[in-house]
Amino acid sequence: MPSQPSRDLVALPNPHPGRDYEVRCETPEFTCVCPMTGQPDFATVTITYVPDQSIVELKSLKLYLWSYRQEGAFHEDVTNRILDDLVSAIGPRRATVRTDWLVRGGIHTVVEASHPG
Repeated sequence: MPSQPSRDLVALPNPHPGRDYEVRCETPEFTCVCPMTGQPDFATVTITYVPDQSIVELKSLKLYLWSYRQEGAFHEDVTNRILDDLVSAIGPRRATVRTDWLVRGGIHTVVEASHPG
């Protein structure tokens, strides 16, 4: 059965909860839709976090990011929502979500949100 987009981020036990280490996940294939024009927006999303008791399962992260494809979202909002959902799902010690958007209307936008912040 083909995969479907999903907002469910799956938490897995951290195999090394006693050690601080950084996990970095990046995709250049993030898409959503401009809520003002309906035109597609494209971004590279970089998620960096230091796990506590849980890590995020990567397939669930892929399906989660895919779930934004047809949704209207401002750059600032979607970046903060991804961070909030990740923090809610896995409770990391620290996390940063950075979105680097392709130029639209002559403006290049990069948004970064951090936890704690």
